[in-house]
Amino acid sequence: MIEENIVIAGAGIAGLATALGLHRMGLKCMVLESWENLRVTGFAFGTFTNAWKALDALGIGDTLREQHILLQGLVPTSMDSGIPSLPISFTDPRGNTPQGHEVRCVGRKVLLETLANELPHGTIRFCSKVVSIDEQGYSKLIHLADGSVIKTKVLIGCDGVNSIVAKWLGLQEPLFAGRTATRGHVVFKESEGGHNFGPTFLQFFGDGCRAGLLPLDKSSIYWFFTHDTSTLPRKEIEEDPREMNQYIVKNLGKAPKQVIDVIEKTDSEIISSSPLRFRSPLNILFGNISKANVCVAGDALHPMTPDIAQGGNAALEDGVTLARCLGRALLRYAPNEKEEYKNIKEGLEKYAKERRWRSFELISTAYIVGVIQEGKGALIKLIRDKVLARYLAGLLLKRAEFDCGKL
Repeated sequence: MIEENIVIAGAGIAGLATALGLHRMGLKCMVLESWENLRVTGFAFGTFTNAWKALDALGIGDTLREQHILLQGLVPTSMDSGIPSLPISFTDPRGNTPQGHEVRCVGRKVLLETLANELPHGTIRFCSKVVSIDEQGYSKLIHLADGSVIKTKVLIGCDGVNSIVAKWLGLQEPLFAGRTATRGHVVFKESEGGHNFGPTFLQFFGDGCRAGLLPLDKSSIYWFFTHDTSTLPRKEIEEDPREMNQYIVKNLGKAPKQVIDVIEKTDSEIISSSPLRFRSPLNILFGNISKANVCVAGDALHPMTPDIAQGGNAALEDGVTLARCLGRALLRYAPNEKEEYKNIKEGLEKYAKERRWRSFELISTAYIVGVIQEGKGALIKLIRDKVLARYLAGLLLKRAEFDCGKL
């Protein structure tokens, strides 16, 4: 049997951010990853002001800034008319961000590798899938698929939407949103001058669908397309990237040719589709985010639809908040095992209290925004395109006006 003080299940954004936060506080942990290497899904994600505050707290913000361009604003456009609404500036002062918003599109692989490279060698144990959890006194026994058992004082579940740890805590299964997200990534040759897109987040709304395009740097473009699953002529299309690509191009309506060309240029091997799921907001309010010396973070806690681009951002917030609450609890003097267990429990309860309402707010907002953005019918499209486009974009920025604090 292996003994560890802190075990984190899952080497995704939340897991690695938590591990790095604990490491910065002088605490060692073990991160269990079921895959044989760092798992990268989704290619990239919009990283907003709240995420950069978390990244700075972890000490890696400047490293990532050097590799990703600063986006100046967002331009919402109707796919039906091809007419853009007034652009939303990211850099103008607004709300609680007197210097404006910091928004970049960050590559997931770059982020995960940056987090992992800051951790001590051997922190991540690959090919280590958690299959069950038992209790032994003040400790938890983690059973892995290879038959090994790890005894730990703290178990943190960052193991995604299908989290084993969340199930152990009694949280409900995430719900299907009835929508699917398809994502792609295109790299233009530097010898050809890279791409011709400016530092702008382009967003498009159609009948039951939404699309977006964000540059990562001078040569890379990330795009996404979300849609009502019921609009597919055949369910099998989602399983064939080439057919999915054709379906997307057909449904982009009057989006600019430059945008359509990016979708068509995407290699089918670099296109992925997945159904969108979210946790019931009421389950967040009344369910167990933490229990004794066990808690969840990231998608294991708050799976949400991508409509306000806060899933990865919130995972970074979780990591800093959890590392701070747990780290301070473990660094308090404890004369015996019982007192240490009590400190851990209080630390995780503090974390759960800080993250409960924030998670509720983000999941609820994302779901409502998604319903409006992908609404069908002439009336809702008219209201969305003529009245709500700027409001929805502003709401996205409003939810990014959050500071998770320092370690």
